[in-house]
Amino acid sequence: MSHRLCWPQTRPLRGCVSRWQSVAPLVMATLVTACAGLPNPDNYAKPVTHVITDTENTALARRVEQWYPADAAGLSGFVPLAEGMRAFVARVGLIRAAESSLDVQYYIWHADTSGQLLAHELLQAADRGVRVRLLLDDLDTAGKDTFLSQFDTHPNISVRLYNPFAYRGNRGLGFASDLSRLNHRMHNKSLTADNLLTVVGGRNIGNEYFNGLAHTAFSDLDVLAVGPVVNAVSSMFDQYWNSDAAVPMAAFARADDVAVERLSAARSQFEAVARSAFASDYVQAIKGSSWLEQMQLDQLTFAWGSANVIFDDPDKPLKREVTAETHLAPQLLPMLQNAAREVLIVSPYFVPGDTLVAFLAGLEERGIQVRILTNSLAANDVGLVHAGYMRYRKDLLRAGVELYEFKPEPGELQRNKRWTGSSTASLHAKTLGADARHVFVGSFNLDPRSVALNTEMGIIIDNNELAAQMRAGFEQVISHSAYAVALNGEGDLRWLDPAAPGSEPLAQEPRTTWWQRFVVGTLSLVVPESML
Repeated sequence: MSHRLCWPQTRPLRGCVSRWQSVAPLVMATLVTACAGLPNPDNYAKPVTHVITDTENTALARRVEQWYPADAAGLSGFVPLAEGMRAFVARVGLIRAAESSLDVQYYIWHADTSGQLLAHELLQAADRGVRVRLLLDDLDTAGKDTFLSQFDTHPNISVRLYNPFAYRGNRGLGFASDLSRLNHRMHNKSLTADNLLTVVGGRNIGNEYFNGLAHTAFSDLDVLAVGPVVNAVSSMFDQYWNSDAAVPMAAFARADDVAVERLSAARSQFEAVARSAFASDYVQAIKGSSWLEQMQLDQLTFAWGSANVIFDDPDKPLKREVTAETHLAPQLLPMLQNAAREVLIVSPYFVPGDTLVAFLAGLEERGIQVRILTNSLAANDVGLVHAGYMRYRKDLLRAGVELYEFKPEPGELQRNKRWTGSSTASLHAKTLGADARHVFVGSFNLDPRSVALNTEMGIIIDNNELAAQMRAGFEQVISHSAYAVALNGEGDLRWLDPAAPGSEPLAQEPRTTWWQRFVVGTLSLVVPESML
């Protein structure tokens, strides 16, 4: 039997209707939502599966063996992926190299060019016999149930949803009926091939994360990793995959979604969509770049060091006590506590709270330089988070912390990407550095949501070369693509532009309107941090 699928297409909104026609579906949906419950586990199969470890005879295993230097026993190797196209090509390379398994875990998977292409690559891998386990957070799957159900029918593909919505329609209505549960999301991001290579970092799947055709260019960071750290990522994936929070897509599938007569047509439609994506300007730009050649697996150069995978327990929402066994944050804290000279923090959504402000002030008192890069108001794609962050700027600056805010325009780092049509830039990387020796790369933001609500993951790497690269990148950004925030003699905030020496300090949030500043300023007074 052929296994077919179709990527969901965006449907336009309908025209004006009467008031009752508008309200009636909302009322009915609310009633349905209030009564809806998650599928009964007795009514669907959920086999416990684990990482495939018997991969030493694969072509990829033979490549990996050749990469190891003589003195790298017990160490892991890393290649940083800072450029969006390079990060996309790396994922394609891993999927194409896989012979046994692909374990894929993401918070967001958009139905755009990059999302279509990577979904097509997963399908092709499954067609050649690779086992694909796809775990998605359910927040971004609205309107994609049919596609995911069809994808799941492939004998080599299994799809599960983390903390799913019982009501499969409007997510807002779902939140209204079950906020205490649904407010917890899986923010993890990893893609692992044959338990031999993995990509971990801050990127979701979508054009904006890979310098594709999007209105916003996200500055982000992943690492391609090999060695013992990969098995640790696989072990983490198994915990999530087999947890009670992960529900098989089959539990939500409708009979007509997986009917044989529909699957054949659906796959033909999806392959047409994929062909269109392969002909896109984005793919043509990749072909015209050096990334395809540079990301050939035989040509990669790894930086080697010890590493630890840290992550939240998949059942974190049920754990009331914050411990290193259940929460990522306590596992990350020692890296900062043990710094002797310098701490660098890159976090797009930064809401430190009084406790972290006091901790960073304590580092400064010990003579440790603390520098933070986050989004400016104009660059932040979540204004509500900026409302929480702005409460702490003066306290941080008074403590001696250096504060930098990412500019909203692509600027120096994006000049060669004008073909993308990107009109604004936004910081999305989540990276920490200590003493130019330790680096953390992952999904974790320094905000209340990452600490207490979402599940997160990342890798702490002990390697001077990678740490030096991170530091150099940090210096480049704050010199060309960020504002330095300072206090004047009267204790008022000022924004300085290091890229424009001699320019007058700005007394207001750069590149913003009075209305933006009014709204965010008002929110900062009324919104509790637990909601950020």
